[in-house]
Amino acid sequence: MDIQSEFDFIKAAEKDIAMLTATRIQVLRAANGLDLSVDMSAVEKESRDYYEKALRDGSHAAYLVFDAELFVGAGGISFYRVMPTFHNPSGNKAYIMNMYTHPDYRRRGIASAVLDLLVKEALTRGVEHISLEATSMGRPLYTKFGFVPMKDEMILPGEFVNGGKI
Repeated sequence: MDIQSEFDFIKAAEKDIAMLTATRIQVLRAANGLDLSVDMSAVEKESRDYYEKALRDGSHAAYLVFDAELFVGAGGISFYRVMPTFHNPSGNKAYIMNMYTHPDYRRRGIASAVLDLLVKEALTRGVEHISLEATSMGRPLYTKFGFVPMKDEMILPGEFVNGGKI
């Protein structure tokens, strides 16, 4: 059976901001091992603000997955532009995030189908430079899809900046 006929894959719209925001918090709690006692109100507010702007201006696309009325998965992609380079003359990039599948629905192809929809969304927009951060659980899916580790990217950790070293 085709996965997209078994579940409903809905492209998110502004009316879905509350669900997208709640899903974002759920994903962050799961990815960071945070229980319900951890205050996520600031992240929740900023996520809502992000979705309100980004869905309106088209810089973000997301899919929500349902089994009848039950929410079972999601994924999103943000679009942005950096200075053009030799390898990316347009400077257009996309970043996949917020990939989630409810534990009872894992290993059924939902995340793979969402990832496929997100990559196709980027390619439809002419964006070929697509990146993501992978948890250990998600890495096999992304590797199977064709994503490879980046060797040259570096990050300045927030604790370095916030710790007063700069």
